[in-house]
Amino acid sequence: MNRDTRFTIRIIVEAGMMLALTVLLGQIKLWTAAYGGSVTAGSMIPLLLLAMLRGPKVGIIVGAVYGVLNYLLGGWFVHPMQWLLDYPLAFAGLGVAGFFWLPALRKRGPRFVLPVLAAVVGIGLRLLSHFLAGIWFWGHLAPEGMPVWVYSLVYNAQYLVPEVIVSAVLIIYLAPTLTKFLETRV
Repeated sequence: MNRDTRFTIRIIVEAGMMLALTVLLGQIKLWTAAYGGSVTAGSMIPLLLLAMLRGPKVGIIVGAVYGVLNYLLGGWFVHPMQWLLDYPLAFAGLGVAGFFWLPALRKRGPRFVLPVLAAVVGIGLRLLSHFLAGIWFWGHLAPEGMPVWVYSLVYNAQYLVPEVIVSAVLIIYLAPTLTKFLETRV
């Protein structure tokens, strides 16, 4: 399988399908936090898989596009920098999973290491972006006496830690099968 990073018709179609699947899975909320953020039915998996199959350039751009879609489907805007951190930059962080190339799974190490690492790093960068937005723009919501950075970390971790666990568990099973399927179709 070739890791083409040009936006060919095939990659645009794959990106569109993964964006649609991400939006659909994002509507299946297992738990929702009070001021936004939720644990979903693995909504980050399509973006993580696309990044791992097509590379970080494609993953970061498609992740940022999803961030804008996510905002349009019911986001919050208080400041341009908050919008950038909570939407395009947060989801573009998922594209960093593209540094963990799925076909390498078949050549090195245990099958679960790269997909789990990709999910942890990608969603971890999303957590970092939401954490910074929480400090700078949502700190007024912190309970009295609680440091703003603690509030932001706890608030964002309450839905992103379960999200990374769900994503990592599901991606362990999906990544090798999807890679094999795509390799036979190229």
